[in-house]
Amino acid sequence: MNQRGIIKSSLIILLIIFFGCSNKNITTKSNISESASNLIVPKFNSDSAYLYIENQVNFGPRVPNTKAHLQCYKYLVSSFNRFGATVITQSAGVKRYDGVTMNMKNIIASFNPDAYKRILLCAHWDTRFLADNDSINIESPILGANDGGSGVGVLLEIARQIQLNPINLGLDIILFDVEDQGPPSYAERGESNTWCLGSQYWSLNPHLKNYFADYGILLDMVGAKDAKFSREGVSERFASRILDKVWSIANNNGFSRFFISKKTPPIIDDHLYINNMIHIPTINIVEYNDTTHNRFNAHHHKHSDNMDIIDKNTLNAVGQTVLEVIYREAKN
Repeated sequence: MNQRGIIKSSLIILLIIFFGCSNKNITTKSNISESASNLIVPKFNSDSAYLYIENQVNFGPRVPNTKAHLQCYKYLVSSFNRFGATVITQSAGVKRYDGVTMNMKNIIASFNPDAYKRILLCAHWDTRFLADNDSINIESPILGANDGGSGVGVLLEIARQIQLNPINLGLDIILFDVEDQGPPSYAERGESNTWCLGSQYWSLNPHLKNYFADYGILLDMVGAKDAKFSREGVSERFASRILDKVWSIANNNGFSRFFISKKTPPIIDDHLYINNMIHIPTINIVEYNDTTHNRFNAHHHKHSDNMDIIDKNTLNAVGQTVLEVIYREAKN
């Protein structure tokens, strides 16, 4: 072969190698993302989560003992059934702070119910029966798009992703009822245990005898624009290692503007009773806002807590983080 032939052959070989290697790097759009550790994690769909929140809000305020509450209950149960979960309803009459009996419905949706290793995810699905932080129509119930609806919307989308991308990990999603029916802010605060009645009931009467999970994650007010999630005090006390795990994953995925390292005071929420009563170490991903009087979202317990304040970027930050937590546990 002459010199020109050698050069030509060499060029052909180099082109074959180049394009062969390049083809290996060609990717197509999919519903799967791959972390640096080669962990396959589904992509959270914030459009889907937004729709699930909107569907709840369209029923109106989901106050126990109302038609909207019952309609939304049926929607939530049918959704979990559609996503392949084993669904249990825990029903009971619980007394509100003023003696009114609330017809409570805790919804428990389980994946791989026979698996020994289990993770608990939870949120509350009821909405506030009055707008006690507002200046108008104070005695009217709120829509609760963020306070109630957002956590449920994220968990419904996680359930859908698990159906599409099965895991061998045991997962229990619990939607607690009668969380937000405590005394008005303008009244005497009363006993702290007048809040979170659904989680108190479940913690004393779990849906399965001797139920236990490795740890739990509570989602509350996780949908507002530019939300900041701090290391809340109860979470820090009972489950600091879980906070470390979740916050590390969030930061590694570029969500550090949402998941901040600031330690903040403890709050009364469903995780308090899960930690104290059934002793499952549980953290709370909950918005912290140090510019408001109660350190919650600016629309907390107001009529402005509607779909206008829900932001898909926030939903994605929370949903993608929790999804990766789950799929990491499934791999370990």
